[in-house]
Amino acid sequence: MSNAASFPAIDQKSVRRRSWRRCKCSRTKRARHKELSTSAAETAEVARRICGEPLVLFRDKANQAAALADRCCHRAAPLHMGTVVEVGLQCGYHGLIFDGSGRCVTIPGQSRIPDDARVRSYPVVEKNQLVWIWMGEAAKADPASIVDFPFHDDKSRWPNKHDVYPIKGNYMLMVDNLMDLTHLGYLHAKTVGGNPAAHVGAEMKTTRTPRGLKFTRWMKNSVPPPSYVKAAGFTGRVDRCQEFEFVAPSTVLQWTGATDAGSDYADPQRDFRFQFRLFHGLTPETETSCFYFWSVANGYRQNEPETTEQLYREIAPTFVEDKTMVEMQQARLDEFGESGLVDIASDANRMYMRRMVERLIAEEQSALAAE
Repeated sequence: MSNAASFPAIDQKSVRRRSWRRCKCSRTKRARHKELSTSAAETAEVARRICGEPLVLFRDKANQAAALADRCCHRAAPLHMGTVVEVGLQCGYHGLIFDGSGRCVTIPGQSRIPDDARVRSYPVVEKNQLVWIWMGEAAKADPASIVDFPFHDDKSRWPNKHDVYPIKGNYMLMVDNLMDLTHLGYLHAKTVGGNPAAHVGAEMKTTRTPRGLKFTRWMKNSVPPPSYVKAAGFTGRVDRCQEFEFVAPSTVLQWTGATDAGSDYADPQRDFRFQFRLFHGLTPETETSCFYFWSVANGYRQNEPETTEQLYREIAPTFVEDKTMVEMQQARLDEFGESGLVDIASDANRMYMRRMVERLIAEEQSALAAE
């Protein structure tokens, strides 16, 4: 094992663009972050910076999501300061209107529209209650490569709730966090953590996949964390199981279950007394900031909306703890760099994930250089 920690500086030229990125939760609106609702009445435009590029996201009057470069082709005014109108997005400076393809369709006071009066548009796809954007060349966008998470759409079996956190840290630091769960017993001791020794000594099986890796962790006969006790009413020790799938470059799909101690692990995803699913999606904003899209799905009391809300309230503080730690990591990396950092045994999955992402970035850069 190398003694050099893998914290590459992912600058704007090396962030992978030929991949789909989450830019919105399509069916939720929260007070802190305006989202693109599927309701035709919700047409507000939203500013986002993704992979260093400023974008404006909006839903037109026909209820179609669109993403444009946030810069009017007339005088470079930010388009997110404009207004959604019947045929597209109207610039708030001189009233030019752009449709979802980026083409200027109206210029006040003149009938002829120059051929080059347009702004860049980005391919957008809505899938599983998320809006996905392709930051690379439009011709290479393949919707079939978007991560599949059908549980967002199965409200009867997996009622769920979404959120998104802006994080002042490189997106890969958050993926690192999700790839190594030995931190749960320490950073999350008061929420989902439980016994630190149980996490460090957990049985684990890892399988590599074409797009990443899967790993399963078992913690038998362990003390349930406070959030599990509140949610499921455990009174004694439990057997815990977690299944994670990393899909490059920055998505993690999770299933978590717990039941009274003494369970059979022949089928990890059987009907545990307590179980939920999590979606984790990291979208780069800049070199040192990202958006963390996540959801939690209730798999144990599906007919109780208050249970889904309670589960969300129990899980959310955990991710606030992660956010705080990652932001402090980023601050220290900015100040001191990567010198002297070392990897330890529990970093094996994280190191494999890092190497995969670095390889994908290198392949993309080579392909771009050859074009």
